[in-house]
Amino acid sequence: MSHPFPPPPIQPFERLQASDGLLINAERWRQAHNYHRVRQNTHYQCLNQPGIVCGLGVRDIPAPSKVEAKYRDGRWVQIQPGIAIDLAGNLIVVPTPYDFPVDLEVATSEPLMVYLTVSYIDPEDLRARDSRDTVRETYRFDQRNSTLEISEIEICRILLEPGKKDVTQPADAFFPGYNNINLRFRRQAQARPQAIVKLAQVTHSDSGCDRNFFNLSYLLQSIEPLYSYLQGTEEAGQVTLTEKSIQEYDLLYLTGQEALSFNKLDLESLSKYLNSGGVLLVDAPRDATALIESTYSLAEQLKNPLKPLTELRRDHPLRVQPFLFAALPIVNQRPVEIATAGGIILITGDLASAWGLDKELTLPRLAIRTAQELGINILYYAWKRRQLIGLQQEDDSGKW
Repeated sequence: MSHPFPPPPIQPFERLQASDGLLINAERWRQAHNYHRVRQNTHYQCLNQPGIVCGLGVRDIPAPSKVEAKYRDGRWVQIQPGIAIDLAGNLIVVPTPYDFPVDLEVATSEPLMVYLTVSYIDPEDLRARDSRDTVRETYRFDQRNSTLEISEIEICRILLEPGKKDVTQPADAFFPGYNNINLRFRRQAQARPQAIVKLAQVTHSDSGCDRNFFNLSYLLQSIEPLYSYLQGTEEAGQVTLTEKSIQEYDLLYLTGQEALSFNKLDLESLSKYLNSGGVLLVDAPRDATALIESTYSLAEQLKNPLKPLTELRRDHPLRVQPFLFAALPIVNQRPVEIATAGGIILITGDLASAWGLDKELTLPRLAIRTAQELGINILYYAWKRRQLIGLQQEDDSGKW
């Protein structure tokens, strides 16, 4: 299963075999103590995900007087003391404030996103060894304008405008602008979810195929606060059925009005996706008769005819996990209907239209919440189906 923070490598631990007369030298001492450190870090990796524990705030400051005059500009920040834990389970302890210059230049006419990061430094990896009996584990601050290394912890980000302009605090911490310190995307250290669920919209010939796209992100954002064992990605993807990347997604979402029109390559790709554990969700408005009928025909063609949820077991996962439904959510004054088989789920009633904010902001909170809870049941079903099928395949041994 896809996860932004992979589990530790699957390998056995080795510890020093103690016996009378054992000669202790520096290497054996290091081996004996490193065993406990690696085991502790592995325990953290198995149950948690990296991030900031506390502190590590960032504020703008005047340039320190001790630096050369040519470096005294308005792009200095001070990183506050704090603690973080990285992907390998290493504690990063910053004991004192640290003054840091944001000195990356914007080389084009477009703004540049700069990321300030902190990472763990093992004293054993330092070139200059300390001659003292004890050494201090340390850290390094960096600034990047590209994808972060997986071992780095983001402290803040700043969208720099062209020209040497001052870095400042935002007027509104929730909506930082150009050259403002942006703390909104810092990741907190926390318990590892069972999985990060990935969802993508299927782009096809129907002009209405993307009408609920933004509501997919609302659903993904609702997962963690409503069911913390799972998390969603920040945004939904967009794919066509022939893209190899569809295998990365637990659920493919498809909507529109017109009948489905898939060529041979589309059908082969979809069949492979469903057989590997993926789920196709077709979310049809009630008046989309052509889409509904063609979905039934598609399921027949794939030799998995759809059955109404009312005819399936009362404890079917779509109805009971993690949220319990007797009657299904009401959207546009009528309960939605579900039919499913073989990894295809057909929703009649435009469920995704209630996953987010409607244009007039009149949708009742209860309607949104119940629709999101059923959406989470669908995502949970998709994740669990993919996991159970994957565990029966050799290539998925040991994957999350």
